[in-house]
Amino acid sequence: MPSGTIPWHAALEHLESRWSLRPRTAVVLGSGLGDFARELENRVEIPYGQIPGWPTSTAVAHAGKLVVGTLAGQPLAVMAGRNHLYEGYTPAQVTFGVRVLARMGVRSLLLTNAAGGINLAYSKGALVIIRDHINLQGSNPLVGPNDDAIGPRFPDMTEAYDVAYRRIARQAAAELGIAMPEGVYAAMLGPSYETPAEIEFLRIIGADLVGMSTVPEAIAAHHMGVKVLAISCVTNMAAGMAGKLSHEEVLEVGRQVREKFVRFLKAVLPRLEAVDGPRREAPDAP
Repeated sequence: MPSGTIPWHAALEHLESRWSLRPRTAVVLGSGLGDFARELENRVEIPYGQIPGWPTSTAVAHAGKLVVGTLAGQPLAVMAGRNHLYEGYTPAQVTFGVRVLARMGVRSLLLTNAAGGINLAYSKGALVIIRDHINLQGSNPLVGPNDDAIGPRFPDMTEAYDVAYRRIARQAAAELGIAMPEGVYAAMLGPSYETPAEIEFLRIIGADLVGMSTVPEAIAAHHMGVKVLAISCVTNMAAGMAGKLSHEEVLEVGRQVREKFVRFLKAVLPRLEAVDGPRREAPDAP
């Protein structure tokens, strides 16, 4: 479905009828990281299946619900689980939630994911700031007719992951005593894990991390003028580096880093909103 024909209005009307909060900041939670949504106070939880046009989440350990509430008084929207191309969804469906949130006024987006570590300096449980990506999924959410009211036909991707946000993330991590390097994320289609030869290829072309998500949402958000910060949790070392891979390992490591991850999010999220100053309105819906 081209970006200009996504049915925004029914989803917007439904969500606006469910709460009065208007978050400027949103978080997308990846595999094994969904517990953060429980940290919100006065939260309202809406399963994706109840939101018109919003695809349901079929991936294991993705709750598939939108949660809105407050964190230390800050209004926040949390996508507890995401949609993936490997589930059979189109790029437009995968990015539907991010685009709807942008329509509601979200101007800061923090994407999280579980990733395989390619960089030999990483270890399981490490948190890594994504500074750039390599899109090897064979698709792009901007393919099709462009709506100039949403964003430009050919958006520049030089700073798809906001430089100021990355600096804020490094500062917050340092204050918490959390080592948080930056790296390049390679997005693969999945759902099979990569082969050792593919990992070697990714290492040669400059990838530090590999996963099956995040890039479509980052592109769609950046296209709409939403600033993006993305954090990978290294839940396993990539193929050929440490034995066979399993999704159970991914989920277990996600559980192990939960406390560290939540502490970081609580520290960094208020700073993202503060750096942007007064609220800016979202573009008018087509």
